[in-house]
Amino acid sequence: MDSDRSELRWGVEQRLEFIEFRLFWEGHVNRSDLMDQFGVSVNQASTDLNRYIGFAPANMVYDKSARTYVRGSAFQPQFLEPDASRYLAQLRSVAENILDREDSWIANLPSFASAPTPVRGVDPVTLRSVVGAIRRSEEIEIRYQSLSSPDPRWRWIAPHAIAFDGFRWHARAFCLTDECFKDFLLSRMIEIRGSRESGTSADDDLDWNSEVVLEVAPHPELSETQAKVIALDYGMRGGSAKIKVRRALLYYTLKRLGLDTAPSAREPEDQQIVLLNREVVDANY
Repeated sequence: MDSDRSELRWGVEQRLEFIEFRLFWEGHVNRSDLMDQFGVSVNQASTDLNRYIGFAPANMVYDKSARTYVRGSAFQPQFLEPDASRYLAQLRSVAENILDREDSWIANLPSFASAPTPVRGVDPVTLRSVVGAIRRSEEIEIRYQSLSSPDPRWRWIAPHAIAFDGFRWHARAFCLTDECFKDFLLSRMIEIRGSRESGTSADDDLDWNSEVVLEVAPHPELSETQAKVIALDYGMRGGSAKIKVRRALLYYTLKRLGLDTAPSAREPEDQQIVLLNREVVDANY
């Protein structure tokens, strides 16, 4: 069985993953689903369904009255690990027009809304230039508007990575003006006018290449029931959870989790979690 699967072409295996995705999340799948999603013929869709049955005969049965295959009672995933994060990411991407509806594997989208965030004005040409510089190990000259300067300034940077702080996109780069690795908001890059070979290595960015482990726990002043709920929210085991973060992103992570201030600054119900290893953060902050 394993050897047969290893010989599957990528397109075939993707369709088998789709069948399994629909079975797990929707409870049913049929030929028209495959035809609509992948543009295959009736015969190819039938072949794919039969091939899936060959790999996992107990995973689906044909319901004659509904004229569709339904999830079997002994269903066990064979081609993908069911992932709530993947499902929710697709849902959010469709709802926010990042992903076209027809490109999503979700058949019937549930009603969905999210708290709005301000649109970040990242110029696609700017992003293309930054990504290109990363790929080619180049320096680029940018006109950048920082909060510390009233007017934009030209400077050379050597970007080596893209970072997201939960709200904004950054380029992680070596700044030749300040002679250190820094974060540059893509939305504040007003213009790019030149490039050249870079002599900077991403390996030298110690903050980017180092990790800090945050250990968090429910706020000690929460009730036992409240603490259990918070433990569920954060996937805690044994009363705490460990969160790995690049040292370069530590500031943003602490801010997002509300751990950048003393626990007493807010009510326990608002603060919800506390940092158990503050000394580790202090040593890396």
